[in-house]
Amino acid sequence: MISLGIEGTAWSLSVAVVDEKDVIKIVNRPYIPKEGGIHPREASQHHSEVLPQVISELFRYVNPSEIDLVAFSQGPGMGPCLRVVATAARLLSLKLKVPLIGVNHCLAHVEVGRWKTGSKNPVSLYVSGGNSQVIARKGKRYRVFGETLDIGIGNALDKLARYMGYKHPGGPKIEELAKRGKKYYSLPYVVKGMDFSFSGMVTAAQKLFDSGASPEDIAFSFQETAFAMLTEVTERALAYLNLEEVLLVGGVGANERLQKMLKKMCEERGASFHMPPKELMGDNGAMIAYTGLLMYKHGYVTPIEESFVRPDFRIEDVEVTW
Repeated sequence: MISLGIEGTAWSLSVAVVDEKDVIKIVNRPYIPKEGGIHPREASQHHSEVLPQVISELFRYVNPSEIDLVAFSQGPGMGPCLRVVATAARLLSLKLKVPLIGVNHCLAHVEVGRWKTGSKNPVSLYVSGGNSQVIARKGKRYRVFGETLDIGIGNALDKLARYMGYKHPGGPKIEELAKRGKKYYSLPYVVKGMDFSFSGMVTAAQKLFDSGASPEDIAFSFQETAFAMLTEVTERALAYLNLEEVLLVGGVGANERLQKMLKKMCEERGASFHMPPKELMGDNGAMIAYTGLLMYKHGYVTPIEESFVRPDFRIEDVEVTW
């Protein structure tokens, strides 16, 4: 079977086709603001303008008649962006006369990671712009065992980068700066039980910048503190659940320093560390296409009248029957 997936929960717009074995093709057209952060209205306008071109480009590689189902990111995400994607998915489903599958964005990150790494039952650290969660399966649902109390780590990195004068996306800029940092500044280390917080750390880092500290040292200090928090909570979940695999997913997972810290923790605990290919770490249509295919094969179909977007869609809301 061949599944077409559309991802557009925030600034990334991606359409892809996959089959049971591999990714066939991904076409990405992200929204990059000229300045500042992501405005939902402007991002959705971008998506509505370029999505027809993206789909047309994809159909150069796959004949529309070969598509067996259409999957789309139903949530969580920015409402205006989600509505553009859902409208396009409904149209394709009706035009091609194939089933429609609404996919939870967070679930898609985890499932594409499991698919491409072969991990069976991992503790997943999901880190992106809008989400930062420690997830593991319990029975027929994935459960969030720890998460951010305010903003996602990706959002925190973007905020700090913008404050220091760098354009979106800020995460890669912070990573490059951090590699040249030498001095460590103490920043708020906020872990409360299994949850964590980044907003106070962002404010403290901004004050350091105002006081004249170098962007390199600020970025270094920020990464070391934030990633230590994430590693601590992941390790605690691993111990509590008595599991032996860690899966890193989400766009921030492409950060080499975070990968190194998690690998070190796994080595010390005798656990295995997994992460999908870099092109499948950030938001992408392939993860939506694959998860939609997985859901369809286990009896899921989304009727048009139930294909409304869900900006606050939680991973726990999906019953996992596979």
